[in-house]
Amino acid sequence: MPDPSLFRVLTMRSLLAVWVILILFLACAGCIGTPGPSGNGAKPAYSVDNKGILSVTCAPVTTSEEVLFSNETYTKTRIVMHTHSGDTVTYLSAPKNPKAAIVYAPGAGEKIAGHEERMVLYAAAGYAFMFVDTRGNGAETPGIPFSQQLVQQDYTRFENGDWPQYYLSVCDLVNAQKIISNRFSVPVYVMGSSNGGRYAAVAAGVDPQFTGYVGISTSDWGLLDSMIQQGYSGTPVRFATSIEPSTYFTKITKRPVWIFHAVNDPVIQFASGKQFFDLAQEPKTFSEFSGSHGINSDVDAQIIMHLGQIYATRESISNSSRED
Repeated sequence: MPDPSLFRVLTMRSLLAVWVILILFLACAGCIGTPGPSGNGAKPAYSVDNKGILSVTCAPVTTSEEVLFSNETYTKTRIVMHTHSGDTVTYLSAPKNPKAAIVYAPGAGEKIAGHEERMVLYAAAGYAFMFVDTRGNGAETPGIPFSQQLVQQDYTRFENGDWPQYYLSVCDLVNAQKIISNRFSVPVYVMGSSNGGRYAAVAAGVDPQFTGYVGISTSDWGLLDSMIQQGYSGTPVRFATSIEPSTYFTKITKRPVWIFHAVNDPVIQFASGKQFFDLAQEPKTFSEFSGSHGINSDVDAQIIMHLGQIYATRESISNSSRED
């Protein structure tokens, strides 16, 4: 099921109620960072600066792997990341020698079963594809879906110096990038559909090792604009800023940003997707696609074409150099 935009989930009245509750939790305006325990001895930490930009130190993870399928085209593996805050499930499909890789954050309710053909398609084209089961997405990784409940819970954790689930989900994408980079030594893009596109934008901003960002049928959450319109300031606004995807476009700059949106999207309006794209910095590309909401075969074809143009050129240069 496609996930609705936050404006369809939370009315203005419920948003106001959330932030009134959050204000009541403000006992100390300076609590904006924390260390944390880790079973492997590392000390994960996050901080949010005065501009509301999140920085994270994600603890290294251990993994458990199970090969589910393998043939001449690709190998599909279930990889469980054991993090300092619980297990996160991922699925990796990869050819023997990929040219590049994608870490994918799904939209709300998206399960791995809906991506089987996609994983084969990318692998056949020469690209690794890693599906990261977002916390609280209703599949194999526990957690709370993005909602009024999560916003309230995460702000309480933020105010208390604990890890918000939102930040942990960002670290999951960062750790996925590290796993792929260590395994294949190839460029890694972070991509997300709908809600997943929002998490992916933050991950691209906090982790410069991501080669680029791809957002599909996505936009800002809208929480920050709502709070400012209601006259809030200070720490609640700083926290809201830290979870808005467009906050991180200044950190992604000089790396490519690709935004895909369907004109007839019934969930996140086309105008919202275009406004989101307008906030991004160069180099950036906006592409319309046929369909309604979320990643589909048209988006896949366009992404593979984009990647093919980039890496076919690099291969040609490399081959020419060897001939010389």
